Amino acid sequence: MATKSPAKTKENFKLVKKRNGRWSVKATNGKYVNGDEKVKILAAKGVIKVMKKKEGAPAATTPAAE
Repeated sequence: MATKSPAKTKENFKLVKKRNGRWSVKATNGKYVNGDEKVKILAAKGVIKVMKKKEGAPAATTPAAE
């Protein structure tokens, strides 16, 4: 598997770009980081941009019952 590393860091994880273009985060203990923690790490390094939900958008309109 060919991988790219964005920069050398002296932190508790390693960022790896996979061949399919996605990023993985591997901790120093050898386990992969997933979920919200992965998003926080990638956003802090500037690798990804986190989009927020729009507020005030109606989820679904339902007819009013009379």
